[in-house]
Amino acid sequence: MDTSTHFVMGIGLAGLAYVDPVVASSPMLAAAVMVGTIAGSQAPDIDTALRLKSNSLYIRNHRGMSHSPPFLLLWVLLITGVIALIFPDVPIGHVATWTAVAVGVHVFTDLFNTYGTQAARPFSERWIAWNIIHIFDPFLFASHVVAILLWAFDLISPAPLFVTLYIVIALYYVWRIIAHAQAVAKVKRLDNNKPALRYIVIPTISWNRWHVVKHFADNSYEIGKMDGAELTWHLHASSSTHAAVAASRKSPEVNAFLYFTSYAVAEVEELPAGYKVRWADVRYRHRKQYPFVAVVVMDRNFETIDTYVGWLSDEKMDKKLLSARS
Repeated sequence: MDTSTHFVMGIGLAGLAYVDPVVASSPMLAAAVMVGTIAGSQAPDIDTALRLKSNSLYIRNHRGMSHSPPFLLLWVLLITGVIALIFPDVPIGHVATWTAVAVGVHVFTDLFNTYGTQAARPFSERWIAWNIIHIFDPFLFASHVVAILLWAFDLISPAPLFVTLYIVIALYYVWRIIAHAQAVAKVKRLDNNKPALRYIVIPTISWNRWHVVKHFADNSYEIGKMDGAELTWHLHASSSTHAAVAASRKSPEVNAFLYFTSYAVAEVEELPAGYKVRWADVRYRHRKQYPFVAVVVMDRNFETIDTYVGWLSDEKMDKKLLSARS
């Protein structure tokens, strides 16, 4: 999920903690639990700080080891330890329990979107992405905000309020799982079950609209969308066989990009001074562009001039690489 949704979930779990009679009877403990659930709901994403060093390091590691079982335990121990210093008189076991719930909910909900996590590390480096919930889900965010406001204005007691909220959210997740399975089946039916290695059906911010990627055995892709009962294919994408593509794989930025995604295609643009190789993840399509990219600009001898990896519009990327294109 996005940072804002994780944040409101952290507050929501602090409200849910009032089902614990010990928490409900102690304002000091309730405050400590809220610190724990908010911190726990954010802690696995601390690897975002890797951006300060390099985008390639961030792409390779974000939602990686920080979302693994060993680190889940580490986050709980670190956060609980700090809270124990700030609130020395509270029963710390309750804080640890609710902090662990917050950390676990963070990682679990991240599995449901397209970006995914490496939640099985250190046993596997496979990226787990179930493609069921959009990375920003308006229902999840808005329902939490409404519940938090009802609590803040003392209109409804937190225990029944947040128990109800999370029952509704659990049912919502079940519905989205079923909706995704039905969408995959519908895509196959509408496409008349034409030969494909795999269909990747990706949620959008709209419940009835899905981004669709049809993966062929030759690692080419058909890109389209399903809006209601209408399936439309926009383009066919496959990697260029130009020698510059093979040369671009030596770039650390491209290596990081290809470590993260198995759905990449490369295209080559000839420049006055050499070539621009652009790798794009075909799962992400926004306004007819593919904003998640790795780009290498090289001379005629395939020596790297400039690179970029990350989320970027064509306009911003061209501006960044302008000097390398002349």
